[in-house]
Amino acid sequence: MRDYIKDYMGFLQVEKGLSENTLSNYLNDLRQLENHCTSLQKELHNLDERELSQWLRQQSQLGLSPRTIGRRISSVRGFFNYLQLDGLIKQSPAVELVSPHRSGHLPACLSEDEIVELIRSVNTETTEGIRDSALLELLYATGLRVSELINLKTGDIERDRALLRCRGKGNKQRLVPIGKDALQALERYFSIRHLLCDGKTSRYLFVKNSGRNLTRQYVWKMLNKCAKKIGLNAAGPHTWRHSFASHLIQRGADSRVVQALLGHSDLSTTQIYTHLSKSNLRETLDAFHPRIKDNSSVR
Repeated sequence: MRDYIKDYMGFLQVEKGLSENTLSNYLNDLRQLENHCTSLQKELHNLDERELSQWLRQQSQLGLSPRTIGRRISSVRGFFNYLQLDGLIKQSPAVELVSPHRSGHLPACLSEDEIVELIRSVNTETTEGIRDSALLELLYATGLRVSELINLKTGDIERDRALLRCRGKGNKQRLVPIGKDALQALERYFSIRHLLCDGKTSRYLFVKNSGRNLTRQYVWKMLNKCAKKIGLNAAGPHTWRHSFASHLIQRGADSRVVQALLGHSDLSTTQIYTHLSKSNLRETLDAFHPRIKDNSSVR
């Protein structure tokens, strides 16, 4: 029997260029739905709207977060749209599905002083420390995702132009400027990188002693180790990404510029970072509103 889920995964990989992590999540969602269909003694492509809603209610009862439920809805909606375009079904049973409301919690964010402390906590008297220092400087300077960071190649850094080239979600390429501090840390790292390669050739930017690229797990552990040194519970890669975006917004950067730097396809994803403090809001209003600018005493 034709495996429609496998066909859909191939479509997402080739046509949409989704990451392995995203594909894995979608595959898991759809295989779980397939198991539900088996319990109903029904083929996946014959599922109706009522049965699909029943499965999603069961998912919610398992205690899954609204974010996970929302992703599963996205997975099945895309899958049934694919089947409809393929002519296998006349209408998708997922058309009326509504993603659950997500709580309005703000992402964790480090202060500028905490970022400086974290970077200074690294022992740069060792080759590994010089590498890790450059990694932290680059992470804060660019707001890269951890997957983008560990997959950078040496050729992705244009040192003469102070630019970084990376491929993000959907295999989309973007250019990100590199600041002076990050560039200086990278130059120092480049001068000792050959020692970490230990005679081996590697195209990856950040390497272990074996010459292989760093893993997600290494970056997570290293960042959290630095956090504990300065008295923080944790500060994972996404916290650094949040901090990069938040600090830019707080200093007046246009959200569309931040959107481009982060590689967000939708501006609404970027706008969560506009959680400015009340003082920043007041200062901005005082500085730019034509009816308030000359009446700063009014509070």
